[in-house]
Amino acid sequence: MHAVILGGTGALGGATAATLAAAGWAVDVTGRDPSGMPAELERAGVRFHRVDRHDIHGIGRLVGADTGLLVDVLAFKGADVHALLPVLSAVGHTVVISGRAVYVDSAGRNINGDEPPRFAVPIREDNPTLPPAGDDVDPFTRDGYAPSKVAVEHAALDSGLPVTVIRPAKVHGRWARNPRTRMFVERMANGESPIELADNGSSIDHLTAASNAAALIESIAVQPGRRILNSADPDTPTAEQIVRSIGERIGWNGELELIDDRTDPQRGHHPWRAAHPIVLDTGAATDLGYLPVGSSLDLLTEEIDWLLEAIAPATDAR
Repeated sequence: MHAVILGGTGALGGATAATLAAAGWAVDVTGRDPSGMPAELERAGVRFHRVDRHDIHGIGRLVGADTGLLVDVLAFKGADVHALLPVLSAVGHTVVISGRAVYVDSAGRNINGDEPPRFAVPIREDNPTLPPAGDDVDPFTRDGYAPSKVAVEHAALDSGLPVTVIRPAKVHGRWARNPRTRMFVERMANGESPIELADNGSSIDHLTAASNAAALIESIAVQPGRRILNSADPDTPTAEQIVRSIGERIGWNGELELIDDRTDPQRGHHPWRAAHPIVLDTGAATDLGYLPVGSSLDLLTEEIDWLLEAIAPATDAR
């Protein structure tokens, strides 16, 4: 019942640490900046270690004979996984975080491409993916991210070790590095109105609550295997439903203006814009006993409340 989480202070890693600690696990998390360690995790008994993802010896010192689970949120290249394999061989079960961006549609289009994909939804784990990138590709670019994640998946699954690859959709939750709801939380908290929303607010781009991803990891933690699992919320709200739920949580009384202006692509732009629906099939996860904590619209409150607390001092100062 000992878990190590590489990158355990952000949305996915932090939610997983909190969930496992609440279930009785001894949890160690890594990060580069101690100031980024959420106080709530410290109070839960989660231990922070200032260890870089590329410090394999440092990570190895955290892993012992009692380590039943290692969660790698920070693997972005195949080389990241290959370097860690000696450590993973001593772990009961490893979970590696990938993403839905790896998928391609029947025409070979992907989410980060110039032409929007048209997937047959819901997207199953056996849907084709991009080819894996080489280690010379920069994973922190639009074109390099997804194929580099495919290389991560191949390196993990081809190792022969018990590894579960998890492909989340658009993640939301407390401690997110770039919370997608921020633009609306700040505008609504400042009383801005009207707020425009492109595509008539009808876009559907599946979300993944960090709490739901953590529940999935907890449910498979003691079920070692070699598998790929989608991770997404049980509901598929439209952009309009998402933004209205933000306003309702904040108590915003402004007007939401749904627009369909194709001449100005930036007008009413929002983070959940998708030319065609993007929905993940989560049947394989539920077959393993996973139960979601809640819906997208319910769990969005975790990110909204966290952001409100963060921006409150600035709002009060004005």
